[in-house]
Amino acid sequence: MAIYNLTGYNMGAFTLLGIPGLEQYHVWISVPFCLIYLVAIVGNSVLLYLIAVEHSLHAPMFFFLSMLAITDLTLSTTCVPKSLSIFWFGPQEISFPGCLTQLFFLHYSSVLDSAILLAMVFDRYVAICSPLRYTTILTPRTIVKIAVGITFRSFCVFVPCVFLVNRLPFCRTHNIPHTYCEHIGVARLACADISINIWYGFCVPIMIVIIDAILIVVSYILILCAVFRLPFQDARQKALGTCGSHVCVILMFYIPAFFSILAHRFGHNVPQTFHIVFANLYVVIPPALNPIVYGVKTKQIREKVILLLIPKRSF
Repeated sequence: MAIYNLTGYNMGAFTLLGIPGLEQYHVWISVPFCLIYLVAIVGNSVLLYLIAVEHSLHAPMFFFLSMLAITDLTLSTTCVPKSLSIFWFGPQEISFPGCLTQLFFLHYSSVLDSAILLAMVFDRYVAICSPLRYTTILTPRTIVKIAVGITFRSFCVFVPCVFLVNRLPFCRTHNIPHTYCEHIGVARLACADISINIWYGFCVPIMIVIIDAILIVVSYILILCAVFRLPFQDARQKALGTCGSHVCVILMFYIPAFFSILAHRFGHNVPQTFHIVFANLYVVIPPALNPIVYGVKTKQIREKVILLLIPKRSF
């Protein structure tokens, strides 16, 4: 077995090359990415502002929604500014610690998104299935425990990835054919066995996401059973309406997430350019659409946004 001097091999900077094969279109690609990123920043910032200042939005559902907005801002800001600098100025260097930091927050935010969506489903389940016990079950103390628990779980899931990459010797190329650092993409540059990186990077996240998805599906089955037992049509429509925006956000998160994970693991015939373009869309489109979906479909937020944009005049 070869023994490597790790300290001599993994401390150099990496070079992010962008989207291979589309270098001549980088400037044009940057235009929609920049606009969508600005929408994500503005939309989530407005959402956080409204939840912070409006007392009527100080409820468990909106607390979890604020967590989702912060996580989406973290996800997009971790990757998009570096991607835009590559599109505008060509290949960019990133230090090894900077690369580790970027890949950690990228994957951490994705797993945390999944956990927050699960927490939001639990909120809807309690609100619809046990409305009289809602305030006694989802107390401020319970909400804080849920928030700390899902944050700590997501942290524990991806901290090992940082150490798994940090132990690798990079004695060949330091050029990364991507717009940001992600776990398996960086690990494949190493001149050592990366089997544990591949299996941990694939099995653990997908198991966590699948468990969350199964719990979400089971919760919504129970919610639907409770809704259709309601005696009045108006009550059923109102109950389903409170879940509409959440279902949209769930679909926008899980469908691309499962596609991306499976494509990376089994899509060996899929062009690398497609992988990279899709990965860039994944970190910017859901964060931009989430506040729009909640703003359009959630009455309380929609009304507050209208008041913010078009304040009532007093005569």
